[in-house]
Amino acid sequence: MNATGTSLTRIALLHLSPEPGALAQNRRLVDAAIRAAADAGAEWILTPELATTGYEFVERIGSDWIETQPDPWVQGVAEFARRRRVTVFLSVPERVEERRYNTLLAIDRVGQIAGRHRKINALRVGSEAWSTPGQEINAVPIDGFGLVGMLICADAYTPSIAETLARQGARALVSSAAWRPGLHGPNGEWEAVTEATSLPIFVCNRTGQERRIDFTAAQSVVASAGKRLVSFAAPRNAIFLIDWSFEENRLVRHSTIAPFP
Repeated sequence: MNATGTSLTRIALLHLSPEPGALAQNRRLVDAAIRAAADAGAEWILTPELATTGYEFVERIGSDWIETQPDPWVQGVAEFARRRRVTVFLSVPERVEERRYNTLLAIDRVGQIAGRHRKINALRVGSEAWSTPGQEINAVPIDGFGLVGMLICADAYTPSIAETLARQGARALVSSAAWRPGLHGPNGEWEAVTEATSLPIFVCNRTGQERRIDFTAAQSVVASAGKRLVSFAAPRNAIFLIDWSFEENRLVRHSTIAPFP
C-alpha cells in the first residue's frame, strides 16, 4: 500500500535470454530470476515465451522430450510459489497425448496450477511447427485477485481472444512473448486489446540473440486504455518491476533489476 492508501500489486517481468535447447541452463536462469523477483517483493511473476527452451530449440534437441505438465521441474516452481506466496505465469512446452503445445501456466500462491493457456495463433511452419494451436479461451481464477486472461505473443493479433476473456470477467491480461521489432513485429496489437477490453495488459517479452532471430531490442510492455504506458528493453537478462493499482487502474511506479544475474 502506498502513501495515499492505494493497494498496489508488484508485477515482475522476467526479460530473459534463454539459450536454444539448453534446458538445464535455462531452468536455472528462470529459477534464479523467480527468486530475485520474489525477494524484490513481486506478487505476480511473468516469464517470456518458451523461457526454458529458447525459441529455436527444435533444431537442436527436437520435441520428443516434451512432457505432460506439471513435470518435476514445474512442480518445484509450484512449491516455491506456495512457500513464497507468489503467483507465477510460467511459459513451458506441454505434451497432451500425441500433441504438443506452447503453453502458459498460471501457478497460484497456494502452489496449484490454476489454469493454462495454449497458444492459439501458433505458426505452423519454421520454429513453431512442433506446436499444435490451442483451441480454448478461458480466464483463470487467481487466488486473492479474481480472473486473469492469458495470451501468448501473436494471440494479440486476434482481438476476439482478449474480448472473450473480458466477457468472462477477467480483470487483467497477461502475455508471454518472444516478439522482436521490425518486419512482422509488434505494431500496436497490445494497445489495441486494452482499448477493446478496457483491461490493462502486462507483456513479458525476452532478449538475446538466437541463430536466426535477434531479440535484443524486443520490448516488454505495460498498456492500458489503448495506450502504451511504459516499455522496457535490455541487451542482457533483466527484471522489470511494475507497481500497479488495480483499484485505480494505473501505473504507480516502475524499476529495473539489471543486469541480472
